[in-house]
Amino acid sequence: MDEIGYMKQALELGKRGAGYVSPNPMVGAVLVKNDRIIGVGYHKRFGGNHAEINAIRDAESSLGNSSDIRGSTLYINLEPCSIFRKTPPCTEAITKVGISRVVVAMKDPNPKINGKGLSILRNHGIEVQTEVCEREALELNRFFITFMKYRRPYVALKMALSLDGWLAETSGKSKWISNTKSRQWVHQRRAEYDAVLVGVETIVKDDPFLTTHGNGRDPLRIILDPDMRAPKTSRVLSSNRDQKTWLICKQNFQNHGKVKISPILSTVPEKSIGILLNHLASEGIVSLWVEGGAKTFSYFLKTGMIDEINIFYAPKFLGRGLNPIEGIYSIGRKWPLKLVQTQSFGNDVLHRYRWTE
Repeated sequence: MDEIGYMKQALELGKRGAGYVSPNPMVGAVLVKNDRIIGVGYHKRFGGNHAEINAIRDAESSLGNSSDIRGSTLYINLEPCSIFRKTPPCTEAITKVGISRVVVAMKDPNPKINGKGLSILRNHGIEVQTEVCEREALELNRFFITFMKYRRPYVALKMALSLDGWLAETSGKSKWISNTKSRQWVHQRRAEYDAVLVGVETIVKDDPFLTTHGNGRDPLRIILDPDMRAPKTSRVLSSNRDQKTWLICKQNFQNHGKVKISPILSTVPEKSIGILLNHLASEGIVSLWVEGGAKTFSYFLKTGMIDEINIFYAPKFLGRGLNPIEGIYSIGRKWPLKLVQTQSFGNDVLHRYRWTE
């Protein structure tokens, strides 16, 4: 296996931490000596050992002698940490066991580390190579990178539309525009994000659970509910046994069940999104999956605080219905959207866009 192959294996290992390591990044590591893999590891959960440590321990277990790690090469998709946090710095462990070469996909965007870990390794005589599979590494940890760059969560919008562009029937009914395969994909994406958010109208009209339906760990469920209209009998509130439902409103309301309430919203809706994202960031929320409805989508579009948009088109025509967004825009307006993926789910088609501003 060549260097790219080893790094791709590290990236695949890192993916296993999706949904469990936030607000930390996803990291995988592969230890190689004499063209043979002697240890692998990944960051499994927040507060647990980092990928490097798990790879070193795996090698020690398989070799039976830690001295046999000397002279090996470590492949890792993110620069090793150089600061004390919940665990000691990984640079210390790397130098201690005698790893002679470290191949890194990308620098850590955390300004407390950015390049410092690599400098420490070089100062200890360790050969360092960077930017191997960097593009793939940037994609893997786009949540963490966005959080470090903008100090807000990575925001992804998801909507499902008929072929003629309607979000729901004029009555508000939208179950189910998309098919079972599309919905399962959405449930899997929820598991990767820290939180899923909807507006109160979605709760009133569709009464969703907002869980992963068994497709991974459930995210925090956030309802944008300025005037606290979400019914106590709604599924998302009445099933709140795990205390993971959060109502965001304009003023403090009492006696609304065992849910978290944050009265932070502005009376000016457009300002509320920035306030909300800053508040979520302060709570350690690194990624946010937004599922509607039209008012909520519109607020995010107006602020431009978006990183990607996922639109499912189902083979249905409504003729008339509810628009997916509110407001009127000129056909000549330039939207900073780049199509990065199309994918079929039966007869449904997903268009995935990145917001490039």
